[in-house]
Amino acid sequence: MAPDPHAITPLPILVVDPSPPDPAIAAALGGVHLGDPRSDDRMGALEPPQPAVDTRRTTALVAGVFYLVTFVASIPALILYGPVLNDAGYIVGAGADTVVQWGAVLEVITALAGIGSAITLFPVVKRQNESLAIGFVASRVLEAAIIVLGVVSLLTVVTLRQDLAGAGGADAAALVTTGKALVAVHVWTFLLGPSVMASVNALLLGTLMYRSGLVPRVIPLVGLIGAPLLLASATATVFGAYDQVSVWSGIATIPIFAWELSLGVWLTVKGFKPDSPILTGNTRRRAVGSPA
Repeated sequence: MAPDPHAITPLPILVVDPSPPDPAIAAALGGVHLGDPRSDDRMGALEPPQPAVDTRRTTALVAGVFYLVTFVASIPALILYGPVLNDAGYIVGAGADTVVQWGAVLEVITALAGIGSAITLFPVVKRQNESLAIGFVASRVLEAAIIVLGVVSLLTVVTLRQDLAGAGGADAAALVTTGKALVAVHVWTFLLGPSVMASVNALLLGTLMYRSGLVPRVIPLVGLIGAPLLLASATATVFGAYDQVSVWSGIATIPIFAWELSLGVWLTVKGFKPDSPILTGNTRRRAVGSPA
């Protein structure tokens, strides 16, 4: 019988016996062969996890350090200013210019640290009340501007002493008067900056911290109590009830001092309280390099 020209001839099937897997590869994959449905999971498990950072902890740490820097820098600055603040004839005398200049550097650092603390805390506290948060940043910037104005006034005394030292007669008397005027500018900036504006800062940030529960409420409560006291003391000083450096002004300063110091220490050591209402909706940590 003749073969049918239209019939389909089946092709031979070539069966290849796969070679056994490389023992080294099999060991690296935990004994799972490629093609095994479990291999994808097993291989994924071998990938090292991405490091994670807690951005809230970092924010709290930076803000706390800024607050502590204001203490570390501002207190020595007042001591270094002693020669120019306490000597009416400094501008015509020998002068300790280097000491005063270092005081100026420290006070500028204080001003910048104040701004830094406000900018660092702003993204967090604005979740509680954005208007108060903006007000806090603005008050910190204004405080820094007042502080720098006082720095410029004392550096001007140093410059005049260096350029005109040794002047005699009427020139010396005029220089002494000018030096006293410039020192008086610093005295008033010290009252308006670290006193009045510090009270405003305490009212704004203290309210935000108390309502948000970012730190134990006793800390901002101290600031909220101390702010009116310091404002009242500054007002009394303006109207001549007592000197700016006195027992009463010192007592009025203690609560604000305690508020800012305790806030700085808490933020540096402990950070924000994780159960704060404004943080509970954003408690997941994000991996480094992932979008915010």
